[in-house]
Amino acid sequence: MPERKPRVDAARNREAVLTAADALFAECDSPDAVTMADIAAAAGVGKATLFRGYGDRTGLIQALYAARLEPVHQAVTDGPPPLGPDTPPAERVPALLDALLRFKLDHRHLSLALEATGSDSPYQAAHYEWWHATIRDVLDRIPGFTGSDFAAHALLAAVRADLVAHLADRRHMTREELRAELAAFTANVLTGRAS
Repeated sequence: MPERKPRVDAARNREAVLTAADALFAECDSPDAVTMADIAAAAGVGKATLFRGYGDRTGLIQALYAARLEPVHQAVTDGPPPLGPDTPPAERVPALLDALLRFKLDHRHLSLALEATGSDSPYQAAHYEWWHATIRDVLDRIPGFTGSDFAAHALLAAVRADLVAHLADRRHMTREELRAELAAFTANVLTGRAS
């Protein structure tokens, strides 16, 4: 049976909801301040539409995050160097982390909202598991590198949204400073763990 295409109004509503949620999270002081009622009103849809489409607030945040991250995800899975799979591993790891840092800087509000949903553990979230597996697998391809599972967790800790926001907003580090510090940290991990 062929896959059913969503109705035109459903697709329009989905984009309106994602756009409204994105704007509300960007404008708020705290991700917790944004409610499903706020998003529904801003998108011009009923709350039932949100709950039918996303289940709950966490599902909506996850859908928005995935939609905004899709270009990066595509570049990592199918793209050319430096993010794509044909990149030498020692060059790809820093590029992956840099892309994730830039995404979290550009979408800080959304990244914080996603981390704030924190089910039982942020480390069990699908997006985290995907990034961890991707980086771990690339680390495994570096000759002589050991401890790739732990190293992938440690490297991802350096780009947690709460840390990125703290460094950018409270410590006033510039985008360039954050990128340079992350590159130096990653280089130390890569050279220190290879024998």
